[in-house]
Amino acid sequence: MSTDSTQPGPVVVAWTPDEFGAVALEHGLAEAADRGSRVVVVNATKGDALVDPRYASDDAVGRLRESVAGRDVEVRQSTGADVAEQVLAVATEVGGSLVVLGMRKRTPVGKLLMGSVAQRVLLTADCPVLAVKPGQATPARG
Repeated sequence: MSTDSTQPGPVVVAWTPDEFGAVALEHGLAEAADRGSRVVVVNATKGDALVDPRYASDDAVGRLRESVAGRDVEVRQSTGADVAEQVLAVATEVGGSLVVLGMRKRTPVGKLLMGSVAQRVLLTADCPVLAVKPGQATPARG
């Protein structure tokens, strides 16, 4: 997809309906405001949507849409083999200028056994990635 060279590519937010998604969205909206760009929110699952608590229900997506009403925000949900690949595919498709994601604390064994969506996005994204943790304040903008 081609983008207007005068407007920066959108900020892509990897969102989950929890504290990690909330902090990613907060930072993503602030970055987009600074850049004068839109936001594309991605909520993805590996196909186990019915048992994946990080895949948002229709009610959660509705609350998300209400919380960003009036802003240039697109919300996408997808199902595929790999959540990181879904986020990266959207970032590539829309010409994303930044990917924002919430970080979970994981044990080394947990990372080894289950892999890490954040790690794969950080290592393979074609654009900068901002990883944030709950409790991190959005930097003062001015």
